[in-house]
Amino acid sequence: MAFLTTIARAKPFARFLRCMSNIPESTVYGGPKAQSPNQRVTLATLRRKHRRREPITVVTAYDYPSAVHLDMAGIDICLVGDSAAMVVHGHDTTLPISLDEILVHCRAVARGAKTPLLVGDLPFGSYESSSNQVVETALALQDAGCFAVVLECVPGPVAAAATSALRIPTIGIGAGPFCSGQVLVYHDLLGMLQHPHHAKVTPKFCKQYAQVGDVVNKALLEYKKEVTNGSFPGPAHTPYEISPSDVGDFSNELQKLGLGKAASAAAEAAEKNNKSEGGSPTSD
Repeated sequence: MAFLTTIARAKPFARFLRCMSNIPESTVYGGPKAQSPNQRVTLATLRRKHRRREPITVVTAYDYPSAVHLDMAGIDICLVGDSAAMVVHGHDTTLPISLDEILVHCRAVARGAKTPLLVGDLPFGSYESSSNQVVETALALQDAGCFAVVLECVPGPVAAAATSALRIPTIGIGAGPFCSGQVLVYHDLLGMLQHPHHAKVTPKFCKQYAQVGDVVNKALLEYKKEVTNGSFPGPAHTPYEISPSDVGDFSNELQKLGLGKAASAAAEAAEKNNKSEGGSPTSD
């Protein structure tokens, strides 16, 4: 802190302001944007699609980046599922995740998904029913006011019966093609998790549309290699400059503080940067 105070006295603050990277959020992202009811998928939107027998698309999301991808793809419903317990938090089942944790994910997703209808799971666990109970339970949920029902891991004919019996949409996951719409887990359909353990727990009904995990692994290995051999970061990724005169003033201040070794390190770094950029030492 003493060092920062000394520098502040020595140089006007405005001179160093240009080097700051933590500029206000509104200048980076444009600030909070109001949601337009004309763009947001609503229950009325889903009812119209259901009446027209247009399939409804649902994908899970758990954070801002995944929500933005869903938004750009025009997905109808963004489901913040309790599957986050497994694909985000690393649990072996969906049971350990709490409602408070689900809400954290919901808030992050809401910032990125401006168009899809946002739905959050109530992570109370699951239960098994007979085929008759599936239809009866679905009807009971409809009577209770639900706007849609998710049918997970049920035979196709059972899903078809439930879809026919209901006035509200059914969203299938591992329930065949006879539902009003489909949902898959974001990480599963993108093939993001490549660890052998995840291969064992990936549901049989999941189709992988990409192998994103392989791309991520390759990028991480390349990053590690370049950091290890010193090729990253190079001049192109070291954009914050300091003039030779400022380097001299900086070194002098360090010397006054008894930090001679640090002053030498700063001067050597400036010299190396200058050489890597093809320049020659100058002063102003």
